Amino acid sequence: MIQRLLLAFLLSLAALPAAAHEAPAPTPAGPEWPFAASDLPPDPQYRFGTLENGLRTIIRPNSTPSGQGMVQLWVGAGSVAERHDERGFAHFVEHMAFNGSTNVPEGEMVRLLEREGLAFGADTNAATGFDTTIYRLDLPRADPELLGTALMLLRETAGELLFEPGAVDRERGVVLAERRARDTYELRNTIDSLGFLYPEARFPQRLPIGTVAALQGATPEALRSFWQRHYRPGNAAIIVVGDFDAALVEAAIAEHFADWQASEAAAQPEFGPVDYALAGSTDIFLDPALAERVTVSRHGPWITPPDTLASRRERVLRELGYGIVNRRLTRLTRIEDPPFRGAGLGTGEVFEVGRTTNLIVDAGEGEWQRGLLAAQQVYRQALDYGFTAAEVAEQVANLRSAVETNAAGAATRSNASYVAGAIALLEDGRVPTTPLSALDRFRALEPAITPEAVLAAMRADLVPLDQPLIRFQGRTPPAGGAQALRAAWDEGMRGTPAPAAAPAVAEFAYTEFGPPGAIVADTTEPLLGIRTLTFANGLKLNLKPTELERDRVRVELNVDGGDMLKTLDAPLATAMTSSLVSGGLGAHTIDELQSILAGRQVSFAIDAAAETFRLGGTTTPGDLELQLQLLAAALTDAAYRPQGEAQYRRTIANYFARLTATPEATIANQLGTILSDGDPRFSLQPEAEFLALTLADLQRTIADRLAGGALELALVGDFDAAPAIALVARTLGALPPREPAFRAYDDNRQRPFTANREPRVLYHEGAADQALIQMIWPTTDDSDFIASLTLELLERVARLELTDSLREDLGQTYSPSAAASQSRVFRGYGTFQIGAAVDAAQVDEARAAMLATVRALAAEPVDDDTLLRARQPLLESYDNALKTTAGWLGLVDRAQSEPERIARFAQGKTLLAQLGAADLQAMAARYLVPEERVEILAVPRPVEE
Repeated sequence: MIQRLLLAFLLSLAALPAAAHEAPAPTPAGPEWPFAASDLPPDPQYRFGTLENGLRTIIRPNSTPSGQGMVQLWVGAGSVAERHDERGFAHFVEHMAFNGSTNVPEGEMVRLLEREGLAFGADTNAATGFDTTIYRLDLPRADPELLGTALMLLRETAGELLFEPGAVDRERGVVLAERRARDTYELRNTIDSLGFLYPEARFPQRLPIGTVAALQGATPEALRSFWQRHYRPGNAAIIVVGDFDAALVEAAIAEHFADWQASEAAAQPEFGPVDYALAGSTDIFLDPALAERVTVSRHGPWITPPDTLASRRERVLRELGYGIVNRRLTRLTRIEDPPFRGAGLGTGEVFEVGRTTNLIVDAGEGEWQRGLLAAQQVYRQALDYGFTAAEVAEQVANLRSAVETNAAGAATRSNASYVAGAIALLEDGRVPTTPLSALDRFRALEPAITPEAVLAAMRADLVPLDQPLIRFQGRTPPAGGAQALRAAWDEGMRGTPAPAAAPAVAEFAYTEFGPPGAIVADTTEPLLGIRTLTFANGLKLNLKPTELERDRVRVELNVDGGDMLKTLDAPLATAMTSSLVSGGLGAHTIDELQSILAGRQVSFAIDAAAETFRLGGTTTPGDLELQLQLLAAALTDAAYRPQGEAQYRRTIANYFARLTATPEATIANQLGTILSDGDPRFSLQPEAEFLALTLADLQRTIADRLAGGALELALVGDFDAAPAIALVARTLGALPPREPAFRAYDDNRQRPFTANREPRVLYHEGAADQALIQMIWPTTDDSDFIASLTLELLERVARLELTDSLREDLGQTYSPSAAASQSRVFRGYGTFQIGAAVDAAQVDEARAAMLATVRALAAEPVDDDTLLRARQPLLESYDNALKTTAGWLGLVDRAQSEPERIARFAQGKTLLAQLGAADLQAMAARYLVPEERVEILAVPRPVEE
């Protein structure tokens, strides 16, 4: 909300003029709905209402995904509403919503939802911001009974919390633990940045996480007072989106919330003030973990008008302008010796008290001056010379594509997108219009989108960077200090910049790959109806047409190799895989490709998975041919240009600077080395080894795999099979013969697990009160499906039990972890891990509680309720897995090379339902032997005397 750099084109989607043919939805009485005074028609499928007590309701029926729903309680108060001695209370109250109310005993809210199949954290969550607090329940079933349960629980949160002293004291430890876990170099950097930019404003002094003193001093009475002041019907809204009948939902909301007592909510304080005249100041903030960045800023008054046809026209024009500037900056990151890692220009609202324009430059270590000058010249060129017709056309093409794609997929928009529309209406006054009306508005606006109009709109929004605020962050201070930063900016503002060069746009060069490939096998597997084909060149094609997402096609290509190419002698063989795209294709640089592909919904990316290289993304039926051509070109003509190497090395340098910045990073970066006894394939190699890599090295490693390795292509989504098969035949199916099957890599499928059970102590550079305990046991691979299911269920049970002992009983940690991982790749290899971030002074107590939990799992069966709460979310996940194209892709991607995954899925729910407490006890007794654990403790590095 404070700043933005690069805006997604979907944000511009709504910033368009109104449709002529769409009638507005019925408008309820009352001034609280922004669209009552707007000429933009809201989506008529939304049902807006206001109860007599002032509670607003937003209901939107939707069947994507089918049979599910989302229910949220929105409260228009957050941390800025806190008094000085209440800092952190908004967040503390959010925690107390799960800790006892008039009709739900302490701890029962979460348990009740878990019994219904909602996993805590994933489906049951809440968030506190500066200005709002939101409670979220994602319902796995859209049945009236579960909806009633969800509304009952939110009604308890809204008006029936108890704040019992014991519950407050227990939750205080959890809130303090969360605050302790969030105390990182990133938070400290944010605090300094906000304080520098907005020294007189209220919101930087009211971070939602609060202060230790206020949280320790929070009494039940004080928390209740804050809650009563702000949790009022007139300051809240209920949002329900999903596969429901709107009238039923409306009645259910009234049933549960009509008796919520209406009273006047406390006035919300100002977020500012923001000093628009603040200029010429400089700030330097150093931390060993921070990458180098220079931010140049100026403030201006808040000028965002109400959401109307005219304001949206202006918004889309100015965002096109920022898009062009940022495109120019991106272009500079792709030259052989780039001046910076990244840069961006943008103007963002500061709540409703101001706006800030930022020019942000992410530089390599010690390169800030060069980077700042280069970005400064781009900024000045835009304001002095404006934009070319070609630049505007590229941005408009991207916007047009986004608008058209959204309109084509309007019938299957997700529940989350409609919830986001409701939240934007409540918080920002943005009218939720339909994608089809957005398309009409775009078409009406498009003739008026000229370089002159775009520049004028951006100029009207941008706060000129005259005598700006300059902030430096990094590991080492800039040479010359604050004076050098100011001098560098002033020097860059002298003289007249040369106009920006206008690059030419070529035609896409990869449309012919030879005669179409012939199909030699075509079958449909019987369990899920996935169609599998094989081409004469060895390509395997797996198809699953669905209408779950209209006008969307998910594409995934797996190529033999991946991290199987890593060896003891070459453990970094595939480390640069994701940088391959930086070299573009033989006929086009990556920057040229971006212009050529403007307005097309295609992806050009590659990564190394455990056994394969993966390429693909989400496209549209109309762009499927281009996506397939791009994949074929990536296999046959990857360029391996060195342009991306400088950025890669800067990324590596920043990564190694953060190796021990937090307890989590410290253990994560050394865990592979510890568990494998230093096997280089699973151990972090020295920084110098990473920095020595080149794309030429990568080419020697993977070129033969891209050229001849086995291929398996998956298509899932909105497409007709016959035309799609023909497109595949003309692209990937037309390539020269490939290896017919993925290689076994037998010599590389052994992964050691250390025999050393001595505890390890690692040192981190984070806050002095932070510690992290991890316990790891070896288990097995996933060849036995029932054993894998049992371990997965045991993981859920362990997490529930650790939450009860460490979080609820002791109040020592915010979110204890448990994870069972059975390898599909390495024979016999698997791990079971538990962990907890705790106060460094409470390590012994936390360790004892963790071990007591593990011993109890092996000593006696868990009770029926715990088993139900662990299992039910897993059962619901099976029911809902194939209601999304992403879920289907997880089975279609390797349907021919790993068909057993389909059979497992088909029987998984039945087998999971048959597992009992005795099965879990036996599994815990088999593997979770306390004496067999590998324990790793990360604690603060001792202070040298």
